Amino acid sequence: MLFLKSNWAKILSVCILIYVIAGGFLFEVPMLPVIHESIRNIYFHVGMWFSMMFVLALALYHSLAYLRGMRPEDDLKAHIAVKTGLVFGTLGLITGMIWARATWGAFWVNDPKLNGAAVGMLIYLAYLVLRGSVENPLMRSKVAAVYNVFAFVLYFVFVMILPRMAMASIHPGIDGNPALATGDLDPRMQKVFFPAIAGWFLFAWWIFRVYFKVQNFALKIDRYS
Repeated sequence: MLFLKSNWAKILSVCILIYVIAGGFLFEVPMLPVIHESIRNIYFHVGMWFSMMFVLALALYHSLAYLRGMRPEDDLKAHIAVKTGLVFGTLGLITGMIWARATWGAFWVNDPKLNGAAVGMLIYLAYLVLRGSVENPLMRSKVAAVYNVFAFVLYFVFVMILPRMAMASIHPGIDGNPALATGDLDPRMQKVFFPAIAGWFLFAWWIFRVYFKVQNFALKIDRYS
């Protein structure tokens, strides 16, 4: 944890992502049917979605911590984590739509995985709306924390469980259509893919920490103004 809060983690995330961007565009990839060069998007799309899940799990942790100890700092961290997660979720949707256009011929198709991801994003957007609709600060924090717990569960259901139960998704990662198979992650790609996951995680953590510090500083100024 101390490493994540140090400047070395920030420097490492920047170095890794520079390497990932360069490798994503320049390194050799397998020429697979249909997707061809668009397979390079795996370094960006997957890492962004994984980072979103990581930050939303962080939001869940701080919401539970708030319900246990009622510390305003935990409520603020949960709020910031949700906002950060939505940023990475939006980037994941955009990169996914670009990939879908190259693979399926349309930016969006009627698919359980895609629809579930969209519903999951709406669930967390509703979290922000809910916070903005409650005026009492203490009540707002309590309601938001409880909602965030259910939001994470529902998100997991819509993104991970229901698409697998549908058994009709063309999105990789579903039974019968496994992710990272048929050469997607051959040795030529592993040297970029795994650093990409680590780099996006560190970058998401960095954004979360910076945003939290800015918001926390703004709140302190408001108290003394």
